[in-house]
Amino acid sequence: MGRLFGTDGVRGVANKDLTPELVFSLGKAASLVIAQQHGSGKAKAVVGRDPRASGEMLEAALIAGLATTGVEVLKVGVLPTPAIAYLTQYYSADLGVVLSASHNVFSDNGVKFFSKDGKKLPDTTEDEIEKNLETIVPHPTGSEIGRVKEMADAYEAYLHHLLETIPTGSLKGLKIAVDCANGAASESAPDLYQRAGADVIAIHNAPDGININDNCGSTHLESLIETVKKNKCDLGIAHDGDADRCLAIDSQGNIIDGDHILAILANDFKNSGNLNNDTVVSTVMANLGFKLAMQSSKISVIQTAVGDRYVLEAMEENNFVLGGEQSGHVIMRNHSTTGDGLLTALQLMNAVVNSNRTLGELAGVVTKFPQVLINVSGVDRAKIDNPILQEEVQKIEKTLADKGRVLLRSSGTEPLIRVMVEAETAQQAQEIAEALAAVVKKTC
Repeated sequence: MGRLFGTDGVRGVANKDLTPELVFSLGKAASLVIAQQHGSGKAKAVVGRDPRASGEMLEAALIAGLATTGVEVLKVGVLPTPAIAYLTQYYSADLGVVLSASHNVFSDNGVKFFSKDGKKLPDTTEDEIEKNLETIVPHPTGSEIGRVKEMADAYEAYLHHLLETIPTGSLKGLKIAVDCANGAASESAPDLYQRAGADVIAIHNAPDGININDNCGSTHLESLIETVKKNKCDLGIAHDGDADRCLAIDSQGNIIDGDHILAILANDFKNSGNLNNDTVVSTVMANLGFKLAMQSSKISVIQTAVGDRYVLEAMEENNFVLGGEQSGHVIMRNHSTTGDGLLTALQLMNAVVNSNRTLGELAGVVTKFPQVLINVSGVDRAKIDNPILQEEVQKIEKTLADKGRVLLRSSGTEPLIRVMVEAETAQQAQEIAEALAAVVKKTC
């Protein structure tokens, strides 16, 4: 059996892979780990979820697992994942747990943990929880049993925190559309943007437990594009099911992805003197056009492996304040410990207002290079350093010079090597990627 925890908590098909019994055990095992770190008194855990149907059942199992070991549970209900990270600190809790499978289909679900400082747990702590899954835990009785408290102020505390990051009413005059993915931000996102002064048209904001991410949200932008153009909106915002990220649409219906958003925010932060060391952190998957745009703005770019936890590690190590991924996960360390789609959207729209320009004009600083990604399966990913393959990569890089790039990445879980090529034209990128994929197939 492989490691239970993946790159973003424990996920699976609800009631099949992710059963109530497993979630109950995860709650108990997590309580053992936090009890070791907590000291005297009862430990506290914040628990929230997205609106998918299985969340009600799994939430009950998780809470029972925590409370049966004496942990006090602060139940905050349906809220975005980053809200749980924030509220864990706000309530001085020892642990935060959210039940969500992000942008996955409604039949999936997941369990994601946050430490007392609102950050994703390190691998070592996840391993500790996994190791304790079968541990027999003594059950307290009487007054030592964990109690469950509904936190009525959670929603307002989270929105108040976000609104404090921009001037009061600063979005006045903006007409926007927001696609809530029938997910965790269905109530909070439109409410937040209206409170910030925007004229808001909300779509896919009626979750029924089954329609989360169903042809909507950041993975299906068609209806948002149509809404923006039909209603002559200044821009559109698209969230995923748990709202830890966002993408945007300009007034012409063009997609503004994470690279564009990160570039806009980096320039805005620099102009206001809030970009520490004039540096932004991104991953190796960021488009070359993003890096060139940052060079033009005299902003340094630090690149990490793919994954927001690696972005955050680099930011913390060097005290940088802004980083993110092409997918729309953006971290602003001055305001949050994790990617927050609502915070990102709020700051992006504030940057539009500050500039007196349109979102499309601001995004124009990034000229995207056509990108082709080919997954070469059935190979030995350990042979990615094969000299013949690396020699071919060097030849291509020499030919492309500063007008393209090549990236080879091994899959962490499958016999797969990913070939990514960026070039001046889509045809050139496709031809080079296919030729290189053939070399990978032959040598690995």
